[in-house]
Amino acid sequence: MTTLYGIKNCDTIKKAFAWLDEAGVAYTFHDYKKVGLEKPKLMQWVKLLGWKTLLNTQGTTWRKLSEEDRADLTQGKAVALMLEHLSLIRRPVVECDNGQLLVGFDPAVFKSFIKHG
Repeated sequence: MTTLYGIKNCDTIKKAFAWLDEAGVAYTFHDYKKVGLEKPKLMQWVKLLGWKTLLNTQGTTWRKLSEEDRADLTQGKAVALMLEHLSLIRRPVVECDNGQLLVGFDPAVFKSFIKHG
């Protein structure tokens, strides 16, 4: 089963929902703003993709952080910030049923990695 992780009211998540629905892909949605995200899950993603891929430095949450928080980032500091401010995790994170892990929404990438219904 494909699992989509993100925040329900995010525009990118809404685009991913629409694509998955149109493609007939069965999926579950994990709203980490409502149910949280466990550190082991985030660490699994970091191990596979690297923290720089997961850290959203384009959003308002990032811009609202202090200069001190944004400076001298390490993996440990980035992970702590993402767990404290879940909106700092790029969206969506998709765990495909084939074991692939995708970050962000790109229809071409989705088409390549996600089995259609």
